[in-house]
Amino acid sequence: MFNQLGLIGCGLMGGSFALALKKAGLVKRVVGYSKSPSTVEKARRLGVIDVAAESALLAVSGSDIVLIAVPVAASEGTFKAIRHLVDPGVLFMDVGSTKRDVVDAARRVLKERLPSFVPAHPIAGREVAGIEHADASLYQGRKTILTPLPQTNPALIQKATDVWAAVGCQVLKMTPENHDAAFAAVSHLPHLLAFAYMNAMAEQPLGQEYLSLAGPGFRDFTRIAASDPTIWRDILLSNREEVLKQSEAFRNALEQMERQMRDWNGPTLQEQIQSASDARSQWQLGAKSSVTRQ
Repeated sequence: MFNQLGLIGCGLMGGSFALALKKAGLVKRVVGYSKSPSTVEKARRLGVIDVAAESALLAVSGSDIVLIAVPVAASEGTFKAIRHLVDPGVLFMDVGSTKRDVVDAARRVLKERLPSFVPAHPIAGREVAGIEHADASLYQGRKTILTPLPQTNPALIQKATDVWAAVGCQVLKMTPENHDAAFAAVSHLPHLLAFAYMNAMAEQPLGQEYLSLAGPGFRDFTRIAASDPTIWRDILLSNREEVLKQSEAFRNALEQMERQMRDWNGPTLQEQIQSASDARSQWQLGAKSSVTRQ
């Protein structure tokens, strides 16, 4: 049981974490801060937070657990705002979708206070953003990746593991570098492709007419193109090196299939399609990972 959660960023992810802790009976009080006063007030009206803080530092004051749920580009500024109250024994976590940039910012700013920070990435979310969509069950049955550093307090790593497990997550551990490489492949590149594909459709003279004929396959393929533009701008830029590596691998695979089409090479094209079909059939959502379990 925590006495107080300091929530910095009252959006979908942070709000859902606060509600999940409340539902599990793990926190007595939630103090929340967001840059937008109207967002904080809405979070209070909805019962996501109990007290509205006027600054990030005031949200941290008196808290024994702190969740930083801001866009990854705002991480360093947030660390600077709260560093004077980053005390030993208090669990500080983030929910950023990239980890190397967040960890680098924490190293630059927190310095000797770095052991209190446990970088985290819950693999959950929706295409809609905002505190009004916060849901206590958002993290149920999902994975959360922890990317602790050599300096991180082992007791706080265990505490972070226990908290995420208590709200329904399977908790895994990776290095920040391996995390960013993996999620460039399975999350960041798919979003980039969905964005580019929708732009390509919209820019065609008959694009709207084509869209009127689209069915379930189009819906499933493009669902993530409706994701929050600000969040995904930050993710793609912060992890650009790994995403560009994956984009190059995708481009090579696409060019191979295009070559078979130009050459009317049906057998080889079918082999490539079969290979993709087999790989997709063998994949299972929530399948066991080779990364370390806590």
